[in-house]
Amino acid sequence: MSEKPKVSHSLAQKELDNAEKQFDKFDADVKELTLDRMRAAPKHESEPITTHSDRELKKTADLYLKPSRSINNHQKFNEKFRSAYEFDKEYVCFIADHKESPGDKIEVWTRKYGGTPAEFWEVPTGKPVFGPRYLAEQIASCSYHRLKTEDNIMTGGDQNMRYHGSLVVDTTVQRLNATPHNKTRTSVFGGAF
Repeated sequence: MSEKPKVSHSLAQKELDNAEKQFDKFDADVKELTLDRMRAAPKHESEPITTHSDRELKKTADLYLKPSRSINNHQKFNEKFRSAYEFDKEYVCFIADHKESPGDKIEVWTRKYGGTPAEFWEVPTGKPVFGPRYLAEQIASCSYHRLKTEDNIMTGGDQNMRYHGSLVVDTTVQRLNATPHNKTRTSVFGGAF
């Protein structure tokens, strides 16, 4: 951080010191927002975007996804994770939703395990597709935290004003979503997928 500017007038110096205290308080509030507190925030509930009937969805042709791009690496795969990797790469049927830009395809990179290639996927939204379980889980985990200030807390003041507000997590918003769809009897879901 740069040096504190020098001010000749005492009133201006008080204002500068007060602004520095407020900045330090805000900085402490932001550092206080830990990942555990953010995960504890309530989820913003919204309706699924796709509202097709089961009859319509059963008539659509099966669409199996493949990565459109793959980048290999030279790491060696850790064999302790072989059974988890085999489970995660099983193809499951799911419907992807893009909540912030409905109708747009979802473009996402995946690489869950070291020693596996990084893969770029282009997932169509609004219809059942078959893709690896790790892809569906990554899409379903895409969310962000909406922050707001609580106005009922006084954080400081000077001779002319009082400052209110403290930074808190308001809600967790689901940006992308992938919901399991049992289009065929051969789909196997573990947990959410």
